[in-house]
Amino acid sequence: MAWHLGPRARATLTETVQSWREFAPQIWPLPHPSPRNNIWLKKNPWFAREVLPELQRQIKVALD
Repeated sequence: MAWHLGPRARATLTETVQSWREFAPQIWPLPHPSPRNNIWLKKNPWFAREVLPELQRQIKVALD
């Protein structure tokens, strides 16, 4: 994260992903899509509720 975001990166992955509005639509800080992240996803239900729908919308716009 630090390499891609530089000083805009937060201290943790969660803090950085929570700040997604500051980076979008050019950059989307996301957790790694690994099954090992299921615990993170369960602890952070806001991700599926807030981030994923907007990301899906942006992808649809880009593909249309």
